[in-house]
Amino acid sequence: MAGRFDPNFTQHCIDTIGPTTADRQRVIFSSLIKHLHDFAREVELSVDEWMIGVHFVNTIGKISTPTRNEAHRMCDVLGLESSCRLVDEIAHKLMTEDGVEPTSSSILGPFWSPDAPFREMGANIAIDPAPLGKPTYMHGQVTDLLTGKGIPNAVFDIWQASANGKYDFQDPDNQSPNNLRGKFRTDDSGNYHFYCLKPTAYSLPIDGPAGVLLNVLDRHPMRPAHIHLMVRKMLPTDDPYLSTDTVFAVKDDLVVDFTPRENDPKAGFTLEYNVKLAPKGYGRPGTNQQLEIDAIKEQKDLPRL
Repeated sequence: MAGRFDPNFTQHCIDTIGPTTADRQRVIFSSLIKHLHDFAREVELSVDEWMIGVHFVNTIGKISTPTRNEAHRMCDVLGLESSCRLVDEIAHKLMTEDGVEPTSSSILGPFWSPDAPFREMGANIAIDPAPLGKPTYMHGQVTDLLTGKGIPNAVFDIWQASANGKYDFQDPDNQSPNNLRGKFRTDDSGNYHFYCLKPTAYSLPIDGPAGVLLNVLDRHPMRPAHIHLMVRKMLPTDDPYLSTDTVFAVKDDLVVDFTPRENDPKAGFTLEYNVKLAPKGYGRPGTNQQLEIDAIKEQKDLPRL
C-alpha cells in the first residue's frame, strides 16, 4: 500500500511555502497540507468524490448572506467550532492550581449584536409578544474566580431566540430590533436580575449544504433550547435534544434548571445563574479570552466571527 504513493510529495508541497510566510501561518498550513493528504490517502479518495467535495464547498459560499453564515454552520455540524467546543476548548480552557474552574466560555458566534441596549435592572428583554414563550425571572451573581467576591458594575450581556426559534434580525415581521437582547450592569455586590423567556428548541435551516450534510450523516437538525450570555450559554435540563445537539454545543456544566416561580405575575419560572470570571491575563499567556473581568466591565469588543 505504501509503495502506491509518492513518499516525498506531501513534504515537497510543504517545502514550497516561501521564506517570508509568518511562523504561525507556516505551522497552520504545513499541518493542514499534511492532514489533507493523509485523509485523501486513507480513504483513497476518487476523482469523482473529490469533485463532489469541490462543488459542495462552492455551494456553501453561494448560500451565505449577511444574516446567514453557512460556513460557520458547517463548522458547527462537523464539531469544529460548535459554539463552545473544540476550538474554544483549545483557546480558552482555564483551571486554577487547586482545580477551580471559571465559568466555561464559548466562541461568540454570529448572532451577538454590539447594538444591544443597556436596560434597567429588573427589566424585561422580551419586548415583543411571544404567545408560546414562557416568561422567566433570571438572577444571580458575577464573582471573581480567585477571591470569590462579587464584581460590581460588570456588564451582563444576554440574547436569545424567540419562541419561534429566530433571532430579531432574522424575523423582522414578528420582532423589533433588539428584542430579547440587553445589557445589565451588576450592583455593588455583583448581583443582577431581569426577565426573559424560557428558551425553546429549534431546527437549523436544512435548505442548504448543512442540511445536505446532516441528511447524509442521518442526523436531525435540532438545537436544544438555549440562552446566550457574553460569558456563557446555558441549556434547560428538560430539553429532549441535549444528548443529540446537532452542533455538539452541550457541556454538562451548561445545563441548568428552570424552576416554577410563585406569586409573580410577570413570570412562571425562575432561573438562578451565577458566573465566575477569571481576571484579565489569568491563565494561558497570549490568548484573547472572553472571560476577562476588565473586558466584561468595560464592554470591550470581544472576539467574534
